[in-house]
Order: sequence, then C-alpha cells, then structure tokens
Amino acid sequence: MRKLVAVTPVPASGVPFDEQGWQLFSSAAASAEARKGILNFSTGNRLSDAWLERMAAHSLAHSTPQAFGAYLNAWAKGDFSARIKGNQVPVLVVIGEHDAALNADAMRATYLQWYPNARLEVMANAGHYPMDETPVALATAVEKFLSA
Repeated sequence: MRKLVAVTPVPASGVPFDEQGWQLFSSAAASAEARKGILNFSTGNRLSDAWLERMAAHSLAHSTPQAFGAYLNAWAKGDFSARIKGNQVPVLVVIGEHDAALNADAMRATYLQWYPNARLEVMANAGHYPMDETPVALATAVEKFLSA
C-alpha cells in the first residue's frame, strides 16, 4: 500500500489572503526583508535574527522572482480539493506547533476531512520548517509512519 506524508502542507483548496497578506507574500519574490518577516511569523516569532536572515538569503539565492511568484499563485490560489476528497491513501500530516497559519485547526478542516485515513502529528519546538528546525524528530516521525 502506498502512503503520503504531507509536511506543513498548504491545503489543496488554496490559502485565502487579505490584501495586506497578499502584498507581503507578493513582495517577498524580490525582498529578503519580506521573506524574513514571513519566516519569522510562520515559525512563531521565536527564532534568532541570524537564522531568519540566513534562511531568507538562502531562499533568495536559490530562486528567481518569477519562479517565486508563480509558485505563490499556484499554492495560494489553486484549488484541486475536489479531486482528492475521499482518497483512501494513508496520510501523515506533519505540522509545527508554532506555525501560526497552517496549524492543527487548518489541517483538521482540510486534510483530515479530505483523507479519511489521515492522521495529524504536531512537531514540538517547530514552526513551518520542521525540516530545518527539528530535522531528526521529523525524520523519525516519517520513518515510523512509512514503516508501519
């Protein structure tokens, strides 16, 4: 049987933004400061400036504004939720306890409704980037789910 692991996933229905939020995310295509602000918010405003600045710089150095903008439109405004509702594949949805937007309530209203065999795992001491914030705990959770 195949399985799916969704790490801090954006819902398949997209993400509604208010005007201010859309402006911030849109400006992040070319702005390290905007990316740093998004990183800070999505990790619970609790990580060091050095880490936030390094992550924002790395992101800018390894993407183009065009790709960043196109990706933003795809995940924020796309909606393919009707195609996945009721899918029986076992799903592990992993989120960070400090992710303010893609939190447990958001996952219960989306992924856990769409996939009847989904379960939610909340990573302690992580925000939106458990692969960077708590990599060993994330790898352990994924390995345990896939091997079960």
